[in-house]
Amino acid sequence: MPENSMPGRLVDLAARKDEARRAGSAEAVARQHAKGKMTARERLDYLLDEGSFHELDMLARHRAHGMGMEERRTYTDGVVTGFGTVSGRRVCVYSQDFTVFGGALGEVHAQKIQKVMDLALSVGVPMIGLNDGGGARIQEGVVSLDGYGGIFFRNVAASGVIPQISVVMGPCAGGAVYSPAMTDFVFMVRETSHMFITGPDVVKTVTGEDVTLEALGGAMSHATKSGVATFVADDEKSCLDQVKQLLSYLPSNNLEAPPVREPADEPDRATPEIAELVVGDDDQPYDMKKVIAALVDDGELFEYFPHWAQNLTCGFARIAGSVIGVVANQPSVLAGVLDIDSCEKGARFVRTCDAFNIPVITLVDAPGFLPGTDQEYGGIIRHGAKLLYAYCEATVGRIQLVVRKAYGGAYVVMDSKSIGSDLCYAYPTAEIAVMRPKGAVEIVHQRDIAQATDPVARRTELLEQYVERDASPYFAAERGYIDDVIEPAETRRTLVRALAMLRSKHEELPRRKHGNVPL
Repeated sequence: MPENSMPGRLVDLAARKDEARRAGSAEAVARQHAKGKMTARERLDYLLDEGSFHELDMLARHRAHGMGMEERRTYTDGVVTGFGTVSGRRVCVYSQDFTVFGGALGEVHAQKIQKVMDLALSVGVPMIGLNDGGGARIQEGVVSLDGYGGIFFRNVAASGVIPQISVVMGPCAGGAVYSPAMTDFVFMVRETSHMFITGPDVVKTVTGEDVTLEALGGAMSHATKSGVATFVADDEKSCLDQVKQLLSYLPSNNLEAPPVREPADEPDRATPEIAELVVGDDDQPYDMKKVIAALVDDGELFEYFPHWAQNLTCGFARIAGSVIGVVANQPSVLAGVLDIDSCEKGARFVRTCDAFNIPVITLVDAPGFLPGTDQEYGGIIRHGAKLLYAYCEATVGRIQLVVRKAYGGAYVVMDSKSIGSDLCYAYPTAEIAVMRPKGAVEIVHQRDIAQATDPVARRTELLEQYVERDASPYFAAERGYIDDVIEPAETRRTLVRALAMLRSKHEELPRRKHGNVPL
């Protein structure tokens, strides 16, 4: 059979593609499995619907010379790219292959990622990157660095247009970390995922610090301390399951509405349990997540940054089948006070919801901002302004519910009517005031109390008056700052109707290049 005949060419094509699928050596694959890690193709097989993956640039190979590269022109060049479906919805993907060049990024490797990113943006589908690489390919020098720049540029172009999801499933070091950092969500796996600008050896040389790889850049370090890892999983399969779950809450792009499901939970059900959950005394903690569970469909909350800034709970849920974003003070952690990390977390979540047409419900139980020199020197003013800016800028439907207390600037920042919230509600026991009633009475009535025959009785009398009159939700309702005072049992019904009304909300922003966020 002539080699240039069609049958001969088909045999050659099949051989080349088979070689591409077996790009990594058997030894390299065994090492990958020994670490509890899947290969690049195994990850795609697990993530995508069976038979849906269409690979692109399978036969691409590097063009580098020198340093032994001429003899190592492996197909795929260390990254598998293409498109497929997740639960029937289209996505674009790339999966770095640690068994080929250690997943290091070179010119062709970068071009493959850039091409699939361009495709995702042009057709308006989520972009999912599975990262498992040793950084820039040293043998290709500045060409590798240029490749990273092209990826970063596309990350920014796609920001707020399509969901961008980064899944770190191995090392991600040096300049490679900036692409995940600019995407919307970052997933990591305990023990096997690591992200850092400089590794432990360099840290030791420069600063003298002894730090392990896990402590420096492990999943839990980034989930609890740095605020880089949005979600953490115990193993790769559960990590990819979380990616699938996240996608179920997101639209394919910024011009679409989020997916709607037929609710199994009764939309009009009452929520009498909330009255039992919310403790009346503002000094007593309770778990706001239980309140959220009572409100949303089937009690399901897909929490955003669950390990970081836990004094503010954020996450995706559904009410009557429609996706919502929830932002809530958490009284069981630091009394739900706002601090630097929680403001940053909340601001990023609100902006993410706004970008992808997800209405935001804000549950307020805010004693104020955390005091102290650490917070002031760390820029609590600037970080608090980020949360304020995010709410003011958001054009999606916005609903505020004052659950228990809302004091001072924290009341304003937590999506008050004055910064554009569409509908604001409060429970009858809510307190809305410049500061806590005890402190306010001590300041305003200091002389009166001191001169009283019975200072204790007088203080108690004045405190009761302040709570009933000045801090009452009815006072706020009289002025129109609260649209309605509702019973806890009516909360879900109220939110269902409010969300239905806001579904067609449309707002035109002033024409400008962009706002200047207080970064």
